[in-house]
Amino acid sequence: MDAREAALRRAHEHAVRWLTSLSERRVPARASVDEIVRALGTELPDAPGVPADVVDLLATACEPGLTAFPSGRFYGFVVGGTEPAALAADWLVSAWDQNSVMRAASPAYAAVEEVAAAWLLDLLGLPRDSGVGFTTGATMANFTCLAAARDEVLRRAGWSVAHDGLVGGPPVRAVAGQDRHMAVDLALRYLGLGTPALVEADEQGRMDPEALRRVLAAGGPGPTVVILQAGDIHSGAFDPFTETVRAAREADAWVHVDGAFGLWAAASPRHAHLTEGCGYADSWATDAHKTLNVPYDCGLAVVRDPSALRAAMGLRGDYLIQHEHGDPVDKVPELSRRGRAFTVWAALRSLGRSGVAELARARSPTASPRSTAPGCSTRWCSRRCAPGSATTSAPSGYSPGCSTTVRRGSAVPPGTAGASCASR
Repeated sequence: MDAREAALRRAHEHAVRWLTSLSERRVPARASVDEIVRALGTELPDAPGVPADVVDLLATACEPGLTAFPSGRFYGFVVGGTEPAALAADWLVSAWDQNSVMRAASPAYAAVEEVAAAWLLDLLGLPRDSGVGFTTGATMANFTCLAAARDEVLRRAGWSVAHDGLVGGPPVRAVAGQDRHMAVDLALRYLGLGTPALVEADEQGRMDPEALRRVLAAGGPGPTVVILQAGDIHSGAFDPFTETVRAAREADAWVHVDGAFGLWAAASPRHAHLTEGCGYADSWATDAHKTLNVPYDCGLAVVRDPSALRAAMGLRGDYLIQHEHGDPVDKVPELSRRGRAFTVWAALRSLGRSGVAELARARSPTASPRSTAPGCSTRWCSRRCAPGSATTSAPSGYSPGCSTTVRRGSAVPPGTAGASCASR
């Protein structure tokens, strides 16, 4: 047995031991950062080490500092156990160690991306010829879609961001709901668009279409991007897409949907009505590591016009040789993928259409009088905090520090678990 095989076998043993411990192990980590640092060793060794011994040290030093996120008994963030086929696919991707930026360099990556993308568009009911990118999470999925939006609305206004940058060009106005996720603001900051103009939302976080019209009218004509939400982080509520998309279209705005928590409702026959009108947007962002349960991190960026996605996120170097089948980077935007399409493909292939629909249905929260939207389970998030709300402690056996805010009059029973979700 050579050193590589020995290291892989040792990693497999530690991984299996970890997975089989999840049903019984204590949920919170047992060790602090300082304790783990000491166990790992602070001095870089002068001499080489045996690979299998390095794996042993890493596993034994870090194991006490791991939180049992996949155990089914963690109620803090949107975290769940990975689908077995997706986990195994992730291992293969690391073993193959491919540079996936060009179709010609690694055709397998491009092929898997095409198949996985087609399946995703089918399941989510989105335009079949849309461009799909596999990113590190919903924050970068939002960034990717909003980059395409920024560049395209400026192109329509006669300005090329790729050639001239942002300075001197028409200002792009971003408009979002008061209860948007912070990932939207972060993506806009990365893109140089600043803080969005905010639109009033109801007590469940749904954007008011008439308030959107007022905000759009107050800003006057010009390049505009409207950001809607499928699955409020606290309530799970969805924006009224039919009305809000219509209002945005009247202002000639690009419409983006942040669907990190709720876009997968479209795959569930029981809950697909919540996404009615969502398919008329121009771009959509969601996560695969939430409902689909692929390994962290994996986001999905979908843009109706694939040329807008390629223009914003792709670049062809003059030094690249033209391939006989076309541009070697065609349809493969420069996104941080690391083979994420493989984990998505494996999860979809393993679950099938009915399995994905069942997962999407199972993510539905306990119904409240104002919202029955999936995308935010009471196992994941706190209820929306409002005047007259009551906060209850989590029951025994839940993660320390986990509590639930329950609206008085809600059908959610006191003591239901949850904590505010910030991780995307």
